[in-house]
Amino acid sequence: MDVVKLVETTVAGLGYELVDLERSGRGLMRVFIDKPEGIMVEDCEKVSNQLTRLFIVENVDYDRLEVSSPGLDRPLKKEEDFVRFAGQQVQLKLRMPLNGRKNFVGSIGAMVDGVLSLEMDEGVVGIELSNVDKARLVPVF
Repeated sequence: MDVVKLVETTVAGLGYELVDLERSGRGLMRVFIDKPEGIMVEDCEKVSNQLTRLFIVENVDYDRLEVSSPGLDRPLKKEEDFVRFAGQQVQLKLRMPLNGRKNFVGSIGAMVDGVLSLEMDEGVVGIELSNVDKARLVPVF
């Protein structure tokens, strides 16, 4: 059984986006949800209650469930995330070095055929999404 797909479908049915799902070796399952207006405690409670019931029915093995917002430094996982947050600052870590670097910080530009235009002080660089290991928004205070 694909737990990620199961959770994603359930969360979407409740009107939320599944941002990420993490599982630890000690039975902890962390589910990060989002919606355009932001996440409140009541949203986490609603999703937690629904997932708890679902996991009983589907016999999903876990000891503890945590549901929360992705935070201000929200991870970007899918191409749609980069499109949605265009113009915002992002911190990227690449799988393979590009121009001798693996870490980049810049403003999210256009996305064309799986290639992200990252606008940095030194200029614009094209980064293939398939080479992105981790991407997080840079919080602005």
